[in-house]
Amino acid sequence: MACNPDVLKNVPLFALLDDEERALLASQVDMRSFSARERIYKVGDPGSAAYVVVSGRVSVFTVDDDQQEVVVDEPGRGEFFGFASMLEQSPHQTNAMAIMGTVCLEVSFDDIAVLLTQKPMAGMDLMTTLGRQLHSTQALVRGRASRNPNDVIENVETTGERIADHVARFGGSWTFIVTFAVVLSVYTAANVFLDKQAWDPYPFILLNLFLSMLAAIQAPVIMMSQNRQDSRDRLRAELDFDVNKRAESEIQGVSRKMGMLDQKMDDIADLLRKSASDGQPAGE
Repeated sequence: MACNPDVLKNVPLFALLDDEERALLASQVDMRSFSARERIYKVGDPGSAAYVVVSGRVSVFTVDDDQQEVVVDEPGRGEFFGFASMLEQSPHQTNAMAIMGTVCLEVSFDDIAVLLTQKPMAGMDLMTTLGRQLHSTQALVRGRASRNPNDVIENVETTGERIADHVARFGGSWTFIVTFAVVLSVYTAANVFLDKQAWDPYPFILLNLFLSMLAAIQAPVIMMSQNRQDSRDRLRAELDFDVNKRAESEIQGVSRKMGMLDQKMDDIADLLRKSASDGQPAGE
């Protein structure tokens, strides 16, 4: 679908163009519409075109060795994606999917060449965008390489979950046991001492009611905390697995390099033996 030149006014990269340049570019680029969850391109597709988001939002993601989806970027209005592959004329290294109904400008290498010829400073905006994507990718790599499980857990826990943890921590401590024993002893001793004037005489029905209510409330709260602990353990196990897998990969890399060095040493030893053999007198 042909692009209306007025649409380019809302795109930061093209906002500096004059009307004639904007009309020229609009006659070359295409307007593409994507519905929610529609794939724009996948890994391995030819990088013949890049995209500028006019409206909506796009998820640019890849899949790691554990088959987990890793979001690289989520460009919105006026932002780019797919430019690196388009400029290199190489296959796409990521997947792109519309998060919602999205309209994009499809830009080819020739379109960029025309743009830079007409407006050279637009190249600065393009390089700035590519630099931002590079920095976000580097931050993603650093984050996946050094995630602290405690930080990850604290970032997603709710107020109710924090309260459950505190209740379970206090309920399983000697402070609670000693305090509870003292309160029960004082309560029963006071009611026995007051005899007929006691507010809760033996067999302490009111106390039993309070204890039943406490147990009914405390039990599910402790179970909530235990479920949280299971989630923590599972997250720590997943992060440990990631670290172990990276360590294994690095060890394999070192082993390959050591093997190559060993082969080189053998080659050098063979060469030295051959040289020594060639240098010996014929009679020896």
